[in-house]
Amino acid sequence: MKQVTLSKRDIRDLNEEIQKHYGTDAFFSEDDFMALAGEKFILKDGEVTFFYREDMLLPSLRMIVKKNFLKNVIINMGAVPFIAKGADLMRPGIVGVDAYVDEGNIVAIVDEKNLKPIAVGQSLFSKDEMQQMEVGKVVLNLHHVGDEIWNFSVGPD
Repeated sequence: MKQVTLSKRDIRDLNEEIQKHYGTDAFFSEDDFMALAGEKFILKDGEVTFFYREDMLLPSLRMIVKKNFLKNVIINMGAVPFIAKGADLMRPGIVGVDAYVDEGNIVAIVDEKNLKPIAVGQSLFSKDEMQQMEVGKVVLNLHHVGDEIWNFSVGPD
């Protein structure tokens, strides 16, 4: 897969985009070795940190496991196998939601036992709306353990 090294300007632009979408300042240093692989994956030292999906910049699950800056949706252990296989999150599987989750937010889906992220998703409803629901799909699963991004490795072109 073709890789292009990011310039200092590219890294500044990336930091601005991350700030705009996720509210985190100066995520990467201009001295970090950053690359764009396949026009989709943003790599730091060869590991996927962010990726583009339908022009949306999303953090990789490996990044979130190291430094979770997303709001969390906590799920019961019964839902874990389904989410880990890519299923969208249904309301009965939720045991908790961080404050200030709004419709459209990118969230980390974490298990209730270990509070470890197992997926990155997009909220379909606000926290209050989720809490009032009894059934239905509430979070789209965008990236999960074992998918293409999780298993991405830098290999020969």
